Amino acid sequence: MIAWWCDKLEGVASLQWREAPTPEPGPGQVRIAIRAASLNFPDLLTVEGKYQFRPPLPFVPGSEFSGHVDALGAGVTHVKIGDPVAAISNSGGFGSHAVVDAPRVLPLPPGFALEDGAAFAFTYGTSHHALMDRAALKPGETVLVLGAAGGVGSAAIQIAKAAGARVIAGASTDAKCGFCRSLGADETINYTRDDLRAALKTLTAGKGPDVVYDPVGGALAEPAFRSIAWRGRYLVVGFALGSIPSLPLNLTLLKGASIVGVFWGDFVAREPKASAAGMAQLADWYARGLVKPAIDCRLPMSELPAAYARMATREVQGKVVMVNA
Repeated sequence: MIAWWCDKLEGVASLQWREAPTPEPGPGQVRIAIRAASLNFPDLLTVEGKYQFRPPLPFVPGSEFSGHVDALGAGVTHVKIGDPVAAISNSGGFGSHAVVDAPRVLPLPPGFALEDGAAFAFTYGTSHHALMDRAALKPGETVLVLGAAGGVGSAAIQIAKAAGARVIAGASTDAKCGFCRSLGADETINYTRDDLRAALKTLTAGKGPDVVYDPVGGALAEPAFRSIAWRGRYLVVGFALGSIPSLPLNLTLLKGASIVGVFWGDFVAREPKASAAGMAQLADWYARGLVKPAIDCRLPMSELPAAYARMATREVQGKVVMVNA
């Protein structure tokens, strides 16, 4: 196999593209011949040693990928050799082959494109868990999606629309706002130019959004929370801007509002039946054309540093996908 190896937690520049023996699956494991892998924000934090999970060195980064089953360990029965699958793992995706524990391998239904499979479970699973489970989103409610042009944000737009909600997408450029409208957003706010609170007051006739989906954090958090509707739910998804905000807790009292944490990885581990039900609904929505990953660009797997550089520009619209020939 050939893969990108992280020998030291010093960021993208320290990654090495090199060959290594192809690993054999042990009991309860699956080896995947990787077709595609997508880049997620935690993949950057992991190689910098800043993510909550640290794989033992050396490791191959890449948490979300797809391909075909290449070999099976003892006891694996839910897939067979040759099956198209997607996988969510803590590492292993940025290469030609990966060995994954069987519960992390998801069979792809007929008609599910492999490149879409590599850009689906992490972002759509997170956003479905956030909106449908944690926020209990109802048809007719209004959702504000911050960072709406990114991977989880673009998924959140489609999921909220599939659930019958009205979506206000917040993004940092006019081009990104246009992209969000192409995904189904009803309204957009360019929050680098427009006053977020004033825009939300106008777009909601003073009521505010029922749900705020926030993977961004930073300076946007407080004005978004101050704008939330009565009984609103503020979803803490991540901190792409880098800083963790502090919110005045008296606002929760004044608004009758909730601050709700979203940790999809632990949800999958702790509540596997609920997670599987959510993924089944997403697969049905995909088959019906209600959700589909937005691919920003496709690059050869050997050009992973260029993919990281693309993500660092904050110009990404959807997901960056690396592909093996």
